[in-house]
Amino acid sequence: MYIFRRRKPPSQTWRAFLKNHAKDLIVVDFFTVPTATFRILFVLVVLRQARRRLVHFNVTEHPTAAWTARQLVEACGLEEAPGHLIRDRDQVYGELFSRQARALNIREVVIAPRSPWQNAYAERVIGSIRRECLDHVVVIGERHLKRILSEYVHYYNTTRTHLSLAKDAPEPRRVQPPSQGRVVEMPRLAGLHHEYLRRAA
Repeated sequence: MYIFRRRKPPSQTWRAFLKNHAKDLIVVDFFTVPTATFRILFVLVVLRQARRRLVHFNVTEHPTAAWTARQLVEACGLEEAPGHLIRDRDQVYGELFSRQARALNIREVVIAPRSPWQNAYAERVIGSIRRECLDHVVVIGERHLKRILSEYVHYYNTTRTHLSLAKDAPEPRRVQPPSQGRVVEMPRLAGLHHEYLRRAA
């Protein structure tokens, strides 16, 4: 009886790539938000994969390659630039964006057409933003959306727990023993979510 033996792939698998480069990887993606006046706003999010930390976002009504390239500089300017960047094939990135990535010594990894699962971390954070925040508010305009997202990003990075981080937040939190006082409830995002902290009486 002949047993078919699968050949090993000629290079690392996608899962192996993500695991090997997690500490040195950012993911970027756009999503749209309709306003109360039926305008469509575009939101760009930039996520550090290792700790699932949202490092940058911005909002515009008319995204261009120049605007998107400038967002990459703002996302990577305050901290060490990553080695790799995962993005989709949206035409808004363009040559100007790729040139800016090369100038920052970032290697772009462009996902396959119609394969959002290859940018799963970006898709997941966008889903979290929608389910946990934007599905519960009516956005008035660009300034209003920026204010809401600023509050959510702070909540997401400092308070919201992640199973993949052993129920810690992207920015690690100290364990608060009972000796620090009783547990108090702190509203976040105008009461949409809550944080529980210990506070001395």
